[in-house]
Amino acid sequence: MGFRNREEAGAALAVLLRDYADREDAVALGLVRGGVPVAAEVSRRLRIPLEVLVVRKLGVPWAPEVAFGAVGPGGVRVLNDEIALHLDDEEIAAVVRHESAELHRRERLFRRSRGPLDLTGRVALVIDDGLATGATADAAVTVARHLSASRVVLAVPVGATAAVTRLRRAADEVICPLAEPYFGAVSRYYDDFHQLTDADVTALLTRPPS
Repeated sequence: MGFRNREEAGAALAVLLRDYADREDAVALGLVRGGVPVAAEVSRRLRIPLEVLVVRKLGVPWAPEVAFGAVGPGGVRVLNDEIALHLDDEEIAAVVRHESAELHRRERLFRRSRGPLDLTGRVALVIDDGLATGATADAAVTVARHLSASRVVLAVPVGATAAVTRLRRAADEVICPLAEPYFGAVSRYYDDFHQLTDADVTALLTRPPS
């Protein structure tokens, strides 16, 4: 089971998020980069605004695909203690410095014409293309709360069962139509899981509503 591409995954999520259609207080908040095309499809189908949230995964130095945490705007940092305990303070600090620099670069790139993200009193639909360890999504939910969202809904097409269960304690609601106990990589659940460029993300954010 899975999806042809991120757009199909977004269409599937839109069905499950239909209660938020046409709501003036709802916003589809795509995580850069892979979550943006998923969120763009949700935004289009539910006729709600599309926004972008930059959160950076903190990868284990010798296995970067394994996240020990994540960082987000405003100094938000979330650590997965089960994994972070295997790293020393110097290793953690080096990764945090590197990913924080990239976070600031992407913030300047994707938000320079949009202004600071303001979620005061809004329902934030935090959307990504998948949930493996959950560290990035956890940081995104924390950021949304720091930005005064009235409700935070995490919506992902696929996810590891353990991560989905853990995130239910952080978000007000978690939508995940395909949760697997033996998950592996997010890419396993997509026929097309190509890497997105900054230009791809910019194009989606500036695309006129259809």
